[in-house]
Amino acid sequence: MPKDRKIGIAMDFSESSKNALKWAIENLADKGDTLYIIHTLPTSEAESRNALWLESGSPLIPLTEFREPKIMENYGVKIDIECLDMLDTGSRKKEVHVVTKLYWGDAREKLVDAVKELKLDSIVMGSRGLSALQRIIMGSVSSFVIDHAPCPVTIVKDN
Repeated sequence: MPKDRKIGIAMDFSESSKNALKWAIENLADKGDTLYIIHTLPTSEAESRNALWLESGSPLIPLTEFREPKIMENYGVKIDIECLDMLDTGSRKKEVHVVTKLYWGDAREKLVDAVKELKLDSIVMGSRGLSALQRIIMGSVSSFVIDHAPCPVTIVKDN
């Protein structure tokens, strides 16, 4: 039976976030679901052409446009071929919809904003594997999202 869940995937194009994407496609995605690829950029990278989207994030970008380097370049995002391959294959095999939403600002806060704004049923994130001291000094994005998101949060550890 088709589902219609909204599944967020935090994506910074690191190996950790690609592992989370792979895990979500293999273990969570099902026919009819929508995968929301959520990518945050530092505010300093928000040029005047993106100023309109600083508070609310970009419009939803369908996978067909996310594939286009020129379109993503306008948002200041460099295309990652490995990520695109996973999304293309996953969308076909699992029959899921894929859209991307870009935010500018603090990743922790913007991921929680995305969960609320997009009314996500769950969010999947990679783990950077910080030590206890690093988490205290730098702060953990995943810990913040776990504490503040109003939906289930899945953290995928690196192998």
